[in-house]
Order: sequence, then structure tokens, then C-alpha cells
Amino acid sequence: MGAERGVSGPAAHLPGPRVAPWRRTIRYWASRIVVAAVFRCWFRIRVEGRQRVPDGPAVLCFNHLSWSDPFVLMATLPMRPRLFFFGPKEEDMAVGGRNRLLSWTGATVPYKPGKNDLLQASRAVRAVFWSGGTLAIAGEGTIHRRESELLPLSEGAAYFALSSGVPIVPLAINGTSWLRFGGRIVVRVAEPIPASGRPTREAIAQLTQRTFEALHALVADQPELPRPGPVGRWLTELFNEWPDEERRPPAG
Repeated sequence: MGAERGVSGPAAHLPGPRVAPWRRTIRYWASRIVVAAVFRCWFRIRVEGRQRVPDGPAVLCFNHLSWSDPFVLMATLPMRPRLFFFGPKEEDMAVGGRNRLLSWTGATVPYKPGKNDLLQASRAVRAVFWSGGTLAIAGEGTIHRRESELLPLSEGAAYFALSSGVPIVPLAINGTSWLRFGGRIVVRVAEPIPASGRPTREAIAQLTQRTFEALHALVADQPELPRPGPVGRWLTELFNEWPDEERRPPAG
């Protein structure tokens, strides 16, 4: 994580490269425009409840089916407020083309899984909200295969929301478990869940459960997608990192 030249206070903890604010803004807009153009040309994307996305700071808690999910949000959510993503879990964001690209955009709040840098990550999250931005978190923490499935949510989203007094917005992405040209992707936005009070263990658990119930309701009725052709299978697995370090087994 880097601070912008000549910037102090909360903004100094914003994630991203050490560049001037105007360069950071250009990178943000350029990456959003390019991603939107590519994804809307390749897929048929529909957003339901876009008006529910707050105009100010919020935590967007989404389900996670594929490497493409953050890019789907970049292609569909409003350009303002500015969108940031919590993650990925990486020891060194300078290693690998994907990590370097994410760092270049300045839209991620990475954290190191093998080291205790929660304090630094929390400062970056507070800086995101202080700047008026929104923070998107893949609440399940890992990808999975079933469109109608929702794994238990981590408590990070609830903790950040309560610590900063911003609402949580459950947001479902369906249609990315298999990626095919012209495939239909639906983004559903639920009503924001207010977060107030101290981030006690009980409050975090209650807010996490409310978020899980709202998000599960958005995905529970989604059908499974048919297996695509070779190009679709290749695109689907291009950057997927399965928790068991194995690629998707052949579909029955």
C-alpha cells in the first residue's frame, strides 16, 4: 500500500501506487471504462436494484463464483462513489501480472495472509470511507462451484461496517460459474443493512447473519449453468484459484 505524494492524514493510507492524485484518478477511470467495454461486449449483463447502491460510503458484500466477479462489478456499478476491493490475499503484490495490474489501478486493499497487517489494512479501509468510496468484499473468502450456494461469510464485512458506521449492501452475482461468449450475468442488489453501535463480538455476529440471510435469498433460486465449450472452459479457469488447489472436475 502506498501514499500519494503530498497527501497527509487519512488519505495517506489509501491503497495504490505512489502517484499524484490526478494520475490515480486517470488510472481509476481508464480501468473502469476498459473493463466495462470488454465485459459488456463479451457478456449480456443485467443489474437489478442498482438504485439501492448508496451514494456514499458503504460495504458491498458479494458472493464469489469466479475470478471475473470483481470485474463484473467494475463494469456495472456506478462510477461514483469510487469503488475499492478488499483483497486479494497476497504476500507480495509486485509478483505476477495480475497483481501488478491490480496495484496499478489503485482499487484494491490487499493484505498479507502470512503476516499480521490487519492494522494497516484497517487504516486503508477507513481511508476509503473517509474519501467517500465504497468497499466491495467477497464475503465467502473463496470461490465455489454452485450458482445457488452460499458459503459461510467471514466477519470482516460486518466489522468494517460497524467500525466506520457505514451500511452493508448484500450484492449477488450469478452467471459467472461458467463463462461463455454471450452468456447472461445478473447482478442483484438488496436493500442496505444499517450498521451502528460498537463492533462487539455479538454485534458483528448478528450483522454477519443478517447479511448472509439477505445474500442467500438473492442466490437461492438460481439454476446451474450448462458446461460450455472449450473456449468457455478455458476462460472460466483462466485465473480461478480453487481452495483445494485443484481445477474444476469434469461435469457429470
